[in-house]
Amino acid sequence: MHWIYTLESALHNPPFELIEGQMVAPHESQVRVEIIRAALEHAQIGPSQPADHYDDTVIAAIHSADYLDYLATIYDRWVAAGGHTDAVLADTLAVRWMTKPSRSPLALPGYYAYDMSSAIVPGTFRAARAATDAALTGATLLQAGEQAAYALCRPPGHHAGRDLHGGYCYLNNAAIAAHYLLTVDGGRWTVEESTVHRPPSTVAILDIDFHHGNGTQQIFYERADVLTVSLHGDPDRVYPYFLGFADERGTNAGEGANLNMPLEKGTTDAQFLAALAAALDTIAAFGPRYLVVSAGVDTFGGDPLGDFALTSAAYPAIGAEIAALGLPTLFVQEGGYAVDALGVNVVGLLSGFEAHA
Repeated sequence: MHWIYTLESALHNPPFELIEGQMVAPHESQVRVEIIRAALEHAQIGPSQPADHYDDTVIAAIHSADYLDYLATIYDRWVAAGGHTDAVLADTLAVRWMTKPSRSPLALPGYYAYDMSSAIVPGTFRAARAATDAALTGATLLQAGEQAAYALCRPPGHHAGRDLHGGYCYLNNAAIAAHYLLTVDGGRWTVEESTVHRPPSTVAILDIDFHHGNGTQQIFYERADVLTVSLHGDPDRVYPYFLGFADERGTNAGEGANLNMPLEKGTTDAQFLAALAAALDTIAAFGPRYLVVSAGVDTFGGDPLGDFALTSAAYPAIGAEIAALGLPTLFVQEGGYAVDALGVNVVGLLSGFEAHA
């Protein structure tokens, strides 16, 4: 299995996040990449390769032009307007009926962010943009005939919506890769076309991160060409709280193309694998050409941001079950914050897939 990395991930180094009323060091940090890379090399999973660079139009197919401009320019504009140089972090949020962006760079973070865990520093956009290149490199490998690839993306992406960031996510790596994989006679299938009817080539996204991929759902909720399936902690209990309920099935052309499976606190290996089996049945019935896996391992029982009870033994089994679909599969790294077990769990997932592909 090829795995793809970027050196630019280290450029994203926010000094803090605000979580549950406390200013703390970010759980999502560069040490996660270093641990995963060392584990992959030790397990001799590979070959590895740096990410190729892709045109900005690929990203613009998923994220709005104003949002991309915001991400690329806000740090300098924030500092010039008097914002603190440590990081861009909202202190006023535009909610519900507050729908018009302010012209003030000090206010814009509250329009484009929905929480205070995704601060922006000088290197954030470059790191996020490189992470999308890693996911796209993996997608290209699948198009070239590889059965599987793993994109070591940092920052992660599944909480990023079309024009919003949060949950450590700025650009939705899995969504961008999924859209890129949709081709018709070698040409791009446009967003507008996909909201009207289902194209010949389809993609499924399976999100196994502890937290619901609210950004991924929002991006594809009205589309018929991408099935989104997510196993996650119940949003009545855990972040991101306001999306991810079982009755959210998609709208318009996308009706029926979204499946959420909220799971209870303390979910065990057996319970997760049973839910995964049902999820994979839904994916098989959809009949996609490719599978993109938002591969979070914060379902682990020791994770500081989750409340499931999975053991490291679960991840090879999860990989094996996914491999049984027989689909070209792109794994895109999302969460996982129990750093002592992080490398073991990622290797377990990938090696379990490889052993049964």
